[in-house]
Amino acid sequence: MRPIWRRLSACLTAMLGGCASAGSSPDPEVSVCGWPKEAFVFMIWSRFAGKPDPGRAAAVANAEATTYRTRDGRVLRGYKLSSTAPDGATAGTLLVAQGNAMLADQLLTSLAGFAAAGLDVYIFDYRGYGASEGRRRLQAIVGDYREMADALVAPTGGRRLLYGISFGGVVMLNVIGAGAGYDRAVIDSAPSRVSGLGCPKQYDPVVNLPDDASRMLLIAGERDTVVPVGDSAEMLERAATQGARTEVRADYAHPFMDRDSDTRRTRLELIRDFLLD
Repeated sequence: MRPIWRRLSACLTAMLGGCASAGSSPDPEVSVCGWPKEAFVFMIWSRFAGKPDPGRAAAVANAEATTYRTRDGRVLRGYKLSSTAPDGATAGTLLVAQGNAMLADQLLTSLAGFAAAGLDVYIFDYRGYGASEGRRRLQAIVGDYREMADALVAPTGGRRLLYGISFGGVVMLNVIGAGAGYDRAVIDSAPSRVSGLGCPKQYDPVVNLPDDASRMLLIAGERDTVVPVGDSAEMLERAATQGARTEVRADYAHPFMDRDSDTRRTRLELIRDFLLD
């Protein structure tokens, strides 16, 4: 069975035809992957993500609701997990970009371990997802994270850290490709390319790998049926030649879909240790 994002793309391409890509536009909410395909696919993904549940945040003691206003006036809503390190120190700031069928509050419990290790953690619902304003568009979402990397991560004085999960890995590699400053970055289970879905090649994650990728960790899992290893292979190979650490694990599925809690825990520990090393 092909992964769902590929099935959706194939069906929509057949239904809607090969819509021309717009490249980039001064209006961040213009479709670059073909109208109306891009809008429809994001609508489906956001419905899979569900609705915000304040109860999830209430269960995490250090989760503080926060907002970010984008360059075009959209309000993104999410959470900050402040460091809970025993000595009160903050080692750095971590900006997380989740999968395309996830909301911020769904990951708070899993991200609490990063705060316990001394990091301030930010995670937001994507534009047009959950309680965040705006239209769901690739160009706009990438632009939002470029802004937040500069506004929330860069000025803190500690480690500048990025963590992209699946579609979030596409976003974070575009942020890195645009020149964002960072000390460590983790890309977990992202495809090598999105141009096969009708998006401009400039958004392909593999194209946005830095020449010096030595501050990056890329992860893939052989049990992943959402973004199979083969879809990441080109990027993993190139990243390794450019100095990145790559981990392809036989027991890993898609992020947060691992079969057991021990595998999920060790995966998060791998990511945490790399970020703080």
